[in-house]
Amino acid sequence: MLGEFDIIKRFFAPLCGPEALELIDDAALIRPPVGYDMVVTTDTLIEGVHFRPQDPVDLIAHKALAVSVSDCVAKSAKPAHYFLSLSLPDGICDQWLAEFSSGLSSAQTLFGCSLSGGDTTKSSGHVVITITLVGFVRAGDMVKRNGAQPGDNVYVTGTLGDAAFGLWCLQQDDHRFPGLVAAYQKPLPPEQFGIHLASFANSSADISDGLIADCGHIADAARVLMELEQKKLPISQQAIDLMGATQLDENMIWGGGDDYQIVFTARPSQHNSILDLATRTNTRVTSIGTVKTGSGVHLLDSEGEIVQVTSGGYTHF
Repeated sequence: MLGEFDIIKRFFAPLCGPEALELIDDAALIRPPVGYDMVVTTDTLIEGVHFRPQDPVDLIAHKALAVSVSDCVAKSAKPAHYFLSLSLPDGICDQWLAEFSSGLSSAQTLFGCSLSGGDTTKSSGHVVITITLVGFVRAGDMVKRNGAQPGDNVYVTGTLGDAAFGLWCLQQDDHRFPGLVAAYQKPLPPEQFGIHLASFANSSADISDGLIADCGHIADAARVLMELEQKKLPISQQAIDLMGATQLDENMIWGGGDDYQIVFTARPSQHNSILDLATRTNTRVTSIGTVKTGSGVHLLDSEGEIVQVTSGGYTHF
């Protein structure tokens, strides 16, 4: 494998914008646009925990950037710059690095950001990828978790559970549902919808740990109760077909994680504005519940009874 500075020069310098100063200063120079706040988020992906060693390398790179983009756009911030810290074990070849940088190049073009710096080190065993993403939002407009109010509607973008089902398909070597596998390996957070959240949302979170868990983060921060209706949860046709063929636990829909969609709350008066933006950005958006006085998250069945949730979402510890 090439040396550290040769790796940087060959594979990562071509991905940089002018703020990276050609990666020769060990720092970047970023000037926020006038009238904007800076939103910063960091995510670490570890081989064997967040991705499989046999996953396509370019898609590993895509996912590494996408999970941070998901955090950023859930705050209504537009992604701009990212920093990559990459820890590599022995055995990583130049071809792996070429495929990784190619995947990053495609992803940063898709999400409208550029590499601004980072670090490259040796790992004792696994590939470890840490991305710090910087985005910009108009001053004071960042959508936080603690803004949910009783009377708000609860909305979610995209469909739920696809990535969890896709991982199951990969583990079972089941090739019948490529859309589910793609949801796991190449998540596509709704960037164009998310960057406009500030115009109508009171609170929001990206769905990384699972719908129930991430709604719980909003409920805890805002000290409210979120009531979700099971029959309204958006589920893809491939997920429905897989569940019908395998009898997989439906808890994977709301507890599987890795969706990288957005759950948000807004006043009922904003409903038409939300649907209009959904149409303009070609984003599926579904109203799935309401915010009430109380605490926690309740998932209700068609009879209005609380569903016994056996998986509250992904946790590291």
